[in-house]
Amino acid sequence: MSLNIIVLAKQVPDTRNVGKDAMKEDGTINRAALPAIFNPEDLNALEQALRLKDANPGSTITLLTMGLPRASEIIREAIYRGADTGIVLTDRALGGADTLATSYSLAQAVKKFGNYDIILGGRQAIDGDTAQVGPQIAEKLGLPQVTYAEEILDLKDGKVTVKRRLESGVETVVAPLPCVVTVNGSAAECRPRNARRIQKYKYAVSPSEKEKLSDELKAVVEKRPYLNLQEWSAAYVDADPQQIGLAGSPTKVKAIENVVFTAKESRSIENNDAELEDLVKELIANHTIG
Repeated sequence: MSLNIIVLAKQVPDTRNVGKDAMKEDGTINRAALPAIFNPEDLNALEQALRLKDANPGSTITLLTMGLPRASEIIREAIYRGADTGIVLTDRALGGADTLATSYSLAQAVKKFGNYDIILGGRQAIDGDTAQVGPQIAEKLGLPQVTYAEEILDLKDGKVTVKRRLESGVETVVAPLPCVVTVNGSAAECRPRNARRIQKYKYAVSPSEKEKLSDELKAVVEKRPYLNLQEWSAAYVDADPQQIGLAGSPTKVKAIENVVFTAKESRSIENNDAELEDLVKELIANHTIG
């Protein structure tokens, strides 16, 4: 059976290179000033989608991302690894969205997309660590959801079987299609780029990027429809202006400050059981541990 698979992915700031300009005055992330990468757990989700595609000939994978126009970079990354195409949901009105507004906007885009069998995404993004967007999208679409997925074991007869990795152990669950599945970082790593696909799709561009190309490259893109990535606006997905961006975000950042931990005092203890036991008891008593 062929499947229409949507993979939700996010281009996130590289948290290994956060500088002094990482935040704006309003408390939102200054994404334009930060190096950007493919959110790691979304790559785990992409690998599960690619395995479904391998097992079900004729299936297609569409990557859906919301962000600045440059987010099309991760669509190309996904295509190089085996995805078919992608959509960037981009609009100034979407800026500053918290998880509630983000999930609403993406749910609207999924509704606009229409025909899909399964939606996959990473458990959480490294710039927020909330793990809320996937479940909120499922709720807004009225779909069943499976979280903390580590492996899709089977998909047949309108049902998907998923192995979940939890703190207390492993679960195997069955959910009806269509559904939303969010994937853990403990799942299989995504396969590397394919050299042939890089050569074929290296000029895949969104409309915003196409405007900046030379006339020669524009001609190449126009002759090859598969190189045209899509950009959708808030209006195109029929989004309510009051439910997107800052207007639709009840979460507000009041203040940001850098906290630097410095040692105010030091203490030495002897290497014996009695002193170690006394130290542990003291740390438990003052709630440092325990």
